[in-house]
Amino acid sequence: MGTRFGMAFDFDFELLCELTEANGAAGYEDRIRDIVRRELEDEVDELHTDAMGNVVGTIEGSEDYDVAVAAHMDEIGFMVRHVNEDGFVSLDALGGWDSRVLRAQRVVVHAEGGDLPGVIGSVPPHLLDGDEEEEDVEDVYVDLGLPADEATECVSVGDIVTMEQTTRKVGENVSGKALDDRVCLFAMLEAAKRIEDPDATIHFCATVQEEIGLRGATALGVDVDPDLAVALDVTVANDFPAVKRERDYVTSLGDGTAIKLKDGSVVTTPKVHRRMRSLAEARDIPYQLEVLPSGGTDTAGFQNTYGAKPVGAISIPTRYLHTVTESANGDDVSATIDLLTAFLETEDGEHDYAL
Repeated sequence: MGTRFGMAFDFDFELLCELTEANGAAGYEDRIRDIVRRELEDEVDELHTDAMGNVVGTIEGSEDYDVAVAAHMDEIGFMVRHVNEDGFVSLDALGGWDSRVLRAQRVVVHAEGGDLPGVIGSVPPHLLDGDEEEEDVEDVYVDLGLPADEATECVSVGDIVTMEQTTRKVGENVSGKALDDRVCLFAMLEAAKRIEDPDATIHFCATVQEEIGLRGATALGVDVDPDLAVALDVTVANDFPAVKRERDYVTSLGDGTAIKLKDGSVVTTPKVHRRMRSLAEARDIPYQLEVLPSGGTDTAGFQNTYGAKPVGAISIPTRYLHTVTESANGDDVSATIDLLTAFLETEDGEHDYAL
């Protein structure tokens, strides 16, 4: 194989690479926003960006019924909080980092004068005596490889820092940074390109600041005020040797798209997830059911922001979440696009989701 495009997936892998490799931490999603607007521009009837940076592309339907579909643009990252006298950069987290995965990683500091490469330092094992405590994010520093005076001149408090990683095919999987949630953003864009003349008006919402509190989706719950909302996000796939109990897997790679029943922020509307399940079975779309003990998604941002709303969620199983080697199965990505498209194409406002 050897090359990044050595294995064929039945979707636009180059666009997925572009989305995942681009950098856009919470509140600073500009580069992702440009890609989303470019991809939606010719597919929707109306396209706008709000004051927070959420992008909403609308395809007008024939019925008086509105559906919002949401996937978030932001990735977990950092903000510079201090540059010391030796030119080393200290960070504040934007999102839920596990400090164990940060050592010896390449990063990009998005400074006012342009992007600067850097590395997160790690103490060599030769100097460790085994009694070291686990580092927190506040203990991590970035080495820019620059003289102190140049580093302090180039980098300022408040500059954004993101991880540097390429996206590759690894067997039947795709692996890289920011699959959370760019792989679902990709699925949403692909569905938008497939849908023509829907019954329902569909609002394709690329949201901001999900990783720091579902903030963009909560605003859109008011501004879009849909009759039904469906969010897309990755979910935990713990199907690897370090996790001993199968009941802790949540989902497994290769078993299909995941229909969410609950997570730490939401219990999806039973009649919505049952319709998704019936539709998947009728269309021979592989799926699995997701019960996620903790963690939240944009689904919750829409559920009760502006009055109670029926909600559903479709997830892409992903290993190694919140690292630079997040991994999803290509067939699961395809199944997610298929189920989302089928659900939206058959949504006409006549399905009774009342409890």
